Amino acid sequence: MTPSIARFTFASALALSLSLTTAGAQTTPAAPSPQTIVEQKLAEGPAGSRFGVLVTTLDGKILVSIAPDQRFIPASNTKMFTTAIAYAELPMLQRTAKGAGVRLEERAGGVADVVLHGRGDAVLSSADDCKTDCLQTLADAVAAKTRHVRNIVGDDSWFPDERWSPGMSWNNIQSRYGTGVSALTLDDNELVMTLTPGAVGTKPALQASGYYIVENLVATVAGKAENIEAFRMPNSRALRLTGTVGAEAGPLTLRYGIDDPAHYSAWRLGELLKARGVRVDGAIEVRHRPLTAADDPRNRNGGPVVLPAEPAMLAELPAPSLAENMVRINKESQNLHTELMLRRVSRNAGSGSIADGQAVMRRVMTEAGLPATGYFFADGSGMSSYNRISPRAAVGLLSWIARQPWGTDWRTTLPIAGRDGTLQNRFKGTILEGKLFAKTGTLNASRALSGYFIARSGQTLVFSALANDMPEDTDAQASAAVDRALVAIAEML
Repeated sequence: MTPSIARFTFASALALSLSLTTAGAQTTPAAPSPQTIVEQKLAEGPAGSRFGVLVTTLDGKILVSIAPDQRFIPASNTKMFTTAIAYAELPMLQRTAKGAGVRLEERAGGVADVVLHGRGDAVLSSADDCKTDCLQTLADAVAAKTRHVRNIVGDDSWFPDERWSPGMSWNNIQSRYGTGVSALTLDDNELVMTLTPGAVGTKPALQASGYYIVENLVATVAGKAENIEAFRMPNSRALRLTGTVGAEAGPLTLRYGIDDPAHYSAWRLGELLKARGVRVDGAIEVRHRPLTAADDPRNRNGGPVVLPAEPAMLAELPAPSLAENMVRINKESQNLHTELMLRRVSRNAGSGSIADGQAVMRRVMTEAGLPATGYFFADGSGMSSYNRISPRAAVGLLSWIARQPWGTDWRTTLPIAGRDGTLQNRFKGTILEGKLFAKTGTLNASRALSGYFIARSGQTLVFSALANDMPEDTDAQASAAVDRALVAIAEML
């Protein structure tokens, strides 16, 4: 073969090779990256929404990063931080703590007051079917000791009187989600009523405890739909119900918040004592511990916290395990129980105030390596619109938790996709059903989902997906866009 023919043949082969390579590139384009996939999925969300997403491996390798350091309202993603500091700071999580107690306080004339003391127990109950941690047990103890008392006093001074955190919307106060926080908590500090539709054109029947004065203006209409609205001014016991209920709707359970749980608990104890034949001559009273400057650690200059001494009790209940309560907090997103957990952490380190809880939060988050600019919390549950976190802070927290000796226990408190808790109806039928473990968050124009998921390869990834500023009535669309993005990542990795 001559040199000229050889050159021609080589050139022809090279041209053919380049042609085939180009053709192959056109028919089999490179797969998009996880970053691109997530950006595409989020673009399907509501216009004007603001998204922040960070996905990493357990050892910190970043796979997706969208606005990782922007600050978002986290809603109930706040509960991840509160429960994490409880695991880190409360060695008694696996032990039984003291719950509510009752004592008789002697007065002139020989007739004693009954004082009911709260110690932050979240699950004290007076339900008819109560089996454990029952107020009835304390009522039995009083009835066995005396048949005549004067006043019934609810004492919640174990925590300072901070029933609502800064930044919580006032219109939530009347709902079960914004009920007052108190060291003397009973029946989740919720008043439960049953409303049963009547004939079309009539008022439905209402069954209630009698603690609230209820103005029932609800009308029964045809069909099954219900549209009931409640109105109650803060610190009022007058509740007005308006709207309609369908005649075919069946009995409805309504739940409303209580502003002064200590007062309600004392009232309920009085009712139980009367049912046991105890004569009650006096009034329902409360003893709160006013919030003072000393309840903020910045004002104590390192000095000790002086807490009121506890007198001996006639009878007291053991509080259930705090570890068990963690499951309800994270899986159900129980606001009141989370606030009580924050205050318990605070009292373990200080006075039981929100400010002392915030100080513990800052200290533990510094130990976890989170930047101070990555988070701010005005409460423990996420009801405050003042709260802020960044995706990087959330992922940093989750990665730190995974390295702690209690990390596996904490992870079991999270909802499981398609299986239970607040994720029971999400990710069903997808690759992430049963393989995503995360805390949800829902507040006005705010959605959050942060946790862990197992990708197709079997690798566990850490993620935080936050959405804020969605247009009205588009929150579900934003959540759906996030869910599709996470499923896409799990399928490709």
